[in-house]
Amino acid sequence: MPTDPAFWFLVGLQAVTLAALLVAWIGLLVPVFPGLFVIWLITLIYALVQRASGQMPWIDWVLFAMISVLMIGGSIVDNLIIAGRLRGRHVPWRSILLAFLAGILASAFLTPLAGIVASPLALLAAEAIRLRSWRLGFASARAYMLAWGWAFAAVFAIGGLMILLWVLWAFL
Repeated sequence: MPTDPAFWFLVGLQAVTLAALLVAWIGLLVPVFPGLFVIWLITLIYALVQRASGQMPWIDWVLFAMISVLMIGGSIVDNLIIAGRLRGRHVPWRSILLAFLAGILASAFLTPLAGIVASPLALLAAEAIRLRSWRLGFASARAYMLAWGWAFAAVFAIGGLMILLWVLWAFL
């Protein structure tokens, strides 16, 4: 059994980092929680600690850069998926932006769950008024919720990939 304090420090650092990464990943289940950013921030802290201890070769920086690119892309992919699906149904940008704004404001001033409800409701109202049909407005709101589900799946998968890259970095 190793008695080197540096070995045990590394084991402890990796255990704490992995636990924090998994908590942040599960945190993606909470709407508006910036889970990808938190995962990236945890890996940044790990990189800085590793660098300070002289244990950060170039390949580790490459993996960290890949994690960074995934964080940036993953932070916008959900909006792209939702907007893309709605634009595919010919929903105008003003209705989409109103839905996004309603979600942001409800999340900021009420709760994240209120934001989840406010976005499709705002889209329902905007589209029902624009199309003069509650049925057609509901179809747009339904499309929003389906796109939101796909967007969540994409972001969750990206978070998992970020953690997998960190595992490669830390344990290989």
